[in-house]
Amino acid sequence: MFNRNRWLRPAVAMASMSLVAGCSVFSDGNSADKGPIVVGTTSAPSTLDPAASWDGSWELFRNIYQTLLAYPNGATTPQPDAARSCGFTDSANTTYRCFLRSGAKFSDGEPLDARAVKYSVDRIRTINAASGPAGLLGSLDRVDAVGDTQVVFHLNKPDATFPFVLATPALSIVDPKEYPARALRKDGKVFGSGPYTLKSYTEGRQAELVKNAGYQGFADRRNDAVTIRYFQDSAAMVKALRDKQIDVTYRGLAADDILALQGNDSKDLQLVEGAGTDISYLVFNPKDPWANKPAVRKAVAQVVDRPAIAHKVYKDTVDPLYSMVPRGLTGHTTGFFDDFGDPSVPKARKILTAAGITRKVPLTLWYTTDRYGSETAKEFQELKAQLDGSGLFSVTLRSRPWKTYVVGYQKGEYPVFGRGWFPDFPDADNFIAPFVGQQNALGTPYPAPEITKRLLPESRRESNRADVVKQFQQAQQILVDDARLLPLWQGKQYVAASDDISGGERALDPSTIMMMWELSRKTSW
Repeated sequence: MFNRNRWLRPAVAMASMSLVAGCSVFSDGNSADKGPIVVGTTSAPSTLDPAASWDGSWELFRNIYQTLLAYPNGATTPQPDAARSCGFTDSANTTYRCFLRSGAKFSDGEPLDARAVKYSVDRIRTINAASGPAGLLGSLDRVDAVGDTQVVFHLNKPDATFPFVLATPALSIVDPKEYPARALRKDGKVFGSGPYTLKSYTEGRQAELVKNAGYQGFADRRNDAVTIRYFQDSAAMVKALRDKQIDVTYRGLAADDILALQGNDSKDLQLVEGAGTDISYLVFNPKDPWANKPAVRKAVAQVVDRPAIAHKVYKDTVDPLYSMVPRGLTGHTTGFFDDFGDPSVPKARKILTAAGITRKVPLTLWYTTDRYGSETAKEFQELKAQLDGSGLFSVTLRSRPWKTYVVGYQKGEYPVFGRGWFPDFPDADNFIAPFVGQQNALGTPYPAPEITKRLLPESRRESNRADVVKQFQQAQQILVDDARLLPLWQGKQYVAASDDISGGERALDPSTIMMMWELSRKTSW
């Protein structure tokens, strides 16, 4: 996850499809007597400390921590949450000031004041965790606390999109008394100020959330408690849904399970389907003697059959993707298709031969076993079959669980590895900036000075995102020419739920993070 603007919002244009029509009339209600709403997902947090997280941990953070700005239901631009107002105070867009709500407190009773905000931001940059979000703050020079209720952010360059950075869960506000300034917190406890407090947490298994009585913010909580259960695979999660052990599933639904839920056998269940902006892609490590060769990367790009992956592995629940910027966002192109066309072994062989490569190219492809859904292993098996079947490559597959997988790619251990990307916000910047530069989300430095020093700064001076199409098209062509990142597919969003649950269609914010407070049980009348 990374940076910038959120004017577009295709990811939350959700269309609800009830698979079974009920015979009662329902209205939203808060049915506390039925216990907490139980949500299942295959995306467990990697950490509970915001300073260490640039990944799906944000899903939990959004519900237990606060940010100065966030997204109420229906909003496409950030609105005050922990703050009561925020805005630029100069015409150059280099000074941004927020006024905090009076009397706000953390769940342990400590004040959420300007000092706490400054502490939280400075802490991210001081710790600079390898897996953390410090890269989001590249345009920040310093932050000042003015009295108890004013925070002033001084930027080192114009950045009209800085408010969108403040709205990401990366900038969650923590209690200075509970979180060390120079080290990550590792005791499994949380003291935030969000809509819920974390009652209990079992790593990799479950998080129990209960309503935070002291919360001050925009969230209109439609339930008193939510329990999040973490599953290893879609099949077990969907079985729990059918067995009424959970009420909602989100993230990680396998294609076969989605098709089954769309069928007629899904009694008393509903499926909410919508456009998505999450993507899957391959990363080539320049430290590897084969992956660092442009001809090898381009030959892989020429062989890979994206429609086959989308159809055979994902049963058309995803779409082929030919650019790092997904379809539906201003600036999207089809650069890889424009340059490489349909898969072609003869063209790939010609690319390798022209570079003097006449032997089979040995490549090791790595993937994570427990992060992006049950089909990941099948996806990489299909990639291996395609590359080996060309006669040009000899592919070995390796895998690890997410927590150790992250460590491996940060150390540069993998020649080629798979990643998924759930955006901070749906803007083209957020699908380019995170992956380039010396400090990026991949742990693999990618010097791209034309992008980092000219195209991105130009685009960030423009508040109207329709005016930066040219810059993003040029940036994407550079990525195609280098072929160090190979986009594979673009996802869709699916939320499955019992038919007595409402709110699934409005529970996703612009970055498709679930706002648990929007879920409720229906009551008949």
